[in-house]
Amino acid sequence: MTQTVIPQLRMTDAARSLAFYAALGFRVDWEHRFEPGLPLFAQLTRDGQTLFLSGHAGDGAVGGAVYFKVADVDACAHAFQAAGVAIVQPPHDTDWGTREMLLVDPDHNRLRFAQHPD
Repeated sequence: MTQTVIPQLRMTDAARSLAFYAALGFRVDWEHRFEPGLPLFAQLTRDGQTLFLSGHAGDGAVGGAVYFKVADVDACAHAFQAAGVAIVQPPHDTDWGTREMLLVDPDHNRLRFAQHPD
């Protein structure tokens, strides 16, 4: 399935945010600044899931949330922990039949990774 919506999250420190998302396995597809010294806008992708990170204050507030559907949430948890990423809520089974975990990025954006039943 092709992704048809790209979530956008606010970041306040580009170097810190890019390092955090790199530890999760995201790669930077491209970066844009209107000129040197201005805020960064970047597109990142991990396993076919793309998101935008923006340093522009008018592009949203910190503390957003994104829900990522993944094939194996436990494998993601192991990889994230091995990369030194703190997991706020470890993988657990939900009442609605998914297996989920929660991470929080440096700007307090909530990243929920969820495995849905086949």
